[in-house]
Amino acid sequence: MENGYPILVVDDDPVTRKLLERYLKKSNYQVELAANGKEALQIYSRRFFPIVITDWMMPEINGPELCRRIRRQNSDNYVFIIMVTARKSKDDIVSGLESGADDYLTKPVHHAELLARIKTGIRIIQLERSLRRANAEIRMLSITDPLTGCYNRLYLNERLPQELRRIQRYGRTLSLVMADIDFFKKVNDTHGHQAGDDVLRSFGTLLHGSVREGVDWVVRYGGEEFLLVLPETDCAGAYMVAERLRRDLEGQAINHNGQIIRVTASFGGTCILPRKSSIHPNAHQLIEFADNLLYLAKERGRNRSLVEVYSQNAPPNCGCKAAAEGK
Repeated sequence: MENGYPILVVDDDPVTRKLLERYLKKSNYQVELAANGKEALQIYSRRFFPIVITDWMMPEINGPELCRRIRRQNSDNYVFIIMVTARKSKDDIVSGLESGADDYLTKPVHHAELLARIKTGIRIIQLERSLRRANAEIRMLSITDPLTGCYNRLYLNERLPQELRRIQRYGRTLSLVMADIDFFKKVNDTHGHQAGDDVLRSFGTLLHGSVREGVDWVVRYGGEEFLLVLPETDCAGAYMVAERLRRDLEGQAINHNGQIIRVTASFGGTCILPRKSSIHPNAHQLIEFADNLLYLAKERGRNRSLVEVYSQNAPPNCGCKAAAEGK
């Protein structure tokens, strides 16, 4: 809706400020006034304005410099800036636009032209917001597994190295838990692939609902294998998460077209404690260590959890041959 847009008016002439304020408030815009660019930046730091109307010649900070400083702030939201000036030469107009202004008006300002330029600005702002939302949706689709709603490997490859750099810089704890549904191939063979999809969706929902929103995150690593990334969580905490999930899944009845399907899962986890260790594994090493523990849990009977502090050596007696048996 056009009416109600916040507009910051910047002009060192009090008569011009009041005149612009009267035009804009009559059209139901929210208006705040500043006497120069310095005052405008102070106001702008406290409140975002999608539209700024600024005079060119002002003390302290002039209009072109104000435009440049607003643009340098790299706001997530676009600001439509209208430069008001008595200068009419092409060189002056080009100079104003190059400083970051989107449009210009020459003095004396005609109120109908002013409102028309503002409406143009609002259309541009709304188009920019629509584009940003569309890009955000495309981005989310690109990093999300469509079946389970969990993140995918692309997101993992981007985000996990960032998490590792963060914990190494600040000495924080991080845990990874790898989860794999036991005998998942039997579900597909017995009940069909749609039933298998129901099982995967149910497991993904269980994982999502069992971690801290906005802190932990869940990745569908591949097939029936999922990865939980748990910042600020030590091995004891990771083991508690894995055991809770294991018990919850064991007790869950999954309904597929009236058929009740019950499954279990095995969990392998690891944690890294930068304050207590000089070891700095990369993302691949940390995932591989958790994966080795997962297959060791499968070799020891499945439907169990193993979590260890990361070391440079793989867990002993790693049951990697279980990969052929347990899926």
